Amino acid sequence: MKFFTYLLIIAPMWINAQDIISKLEIYDVMSGKREVIYTESGKIFEAPNWSRDGNFLIFNEEGSLYRFDLNTRTKSKINTVFAENCNNDHGISPGGRSLVISNNDPDLGSRIYVLPIEGGLPKLITEHAPSYWHGWSPDGKTLVYCAARNGNYDVYSISVEGGVEKRLTNSEGLDDGPDYSFSGRHIYFNSVRTGMMQIWRMEPDGTNQEQLSNDGYNDWFAHPAPDGSAVVFISYLDKIDPGTHPAFKNVMLRMMDPETKEITKLFELFGGQGTLNVSSWSPDSKKFAFVSYELIEK
Repeated sequence: MKFFTYLLIIAPMWINAQDIISKLEIYDVMSGKREVIYTESGKIFEAPNWSRDGNFLIFNEEGSLYRFDLNTRTKSKINTVFAENCNNDHGISPGGRSLVISNNDPDLGSRIYVLPIEGGLPKLITEHAPSYWHGWSPDGKTLVYCAARNGNYDVYSISVEGGVEKRLTNSEGLDDGPDYSFSGRHIYFNSVRTGMMQIWRMEPDGTNQEQLSNDGYNDWFAHPAPDGSAVVFISYLDKIDPGTHPAFKNVMLRMMDPETKEITKLFELFGGQGTLNVSSWSPDSKKFAFVSYELIEK
């Protein structure tokens, strides 16, 4: 998330949180069915993560992180202590014990922190801002993220303990949304370097950068399934600036075969920013969670 606001323009009307119904949904890959499991009117929540044990989701709402229990269908706030302006770039460690967040620190911008999954005092990982987390290596040792340094957004990596960051991409324009394959062989990301936002992948050290999508859509946030069978991502149907990923647009979710690179359309929805920013696959790779939105009729 490259800015933090709840007021957006969709011509010809103004939209704010009070005009929106947020819907937490689950998509079953085998049956092709969508299920709405939770809604809130007048609230904007975003970006579900699926727990490693399969029992709960985590999403952000109005700067806070919430745990959503899949059995009771109830949410509870996660204690992030001073980090009260979290954006939608957050996730769960491979071992399921830690939570990484991107918090908009006053007078600085977004920086990355790690804290216990049940909540607690966040530990600062990235000294420099802005930094937006997106991926955790399968061995739990490395984080990858999008960061602006000297006016350009690129993909970086850093030890989960902090320290010196490593720049993995170096192209003009925006490189964003890095996420590891669960084998650790690739990092998937999106880049605008060829004119439109497209899905790319590279090796973990930044070498062998390869464009994967190129069919006229602006594509964002590719997330590989745990079993390596598919990569889900979001594509904008509405015309947008390729370097942006606005909310409340007509989009579709699509799936790519990582071996053949064949792309399949899953379904259309009203969403965009907040729908699929971070990995939301179930641990068995049979489902994934996402957020859609609906305008409240007045």
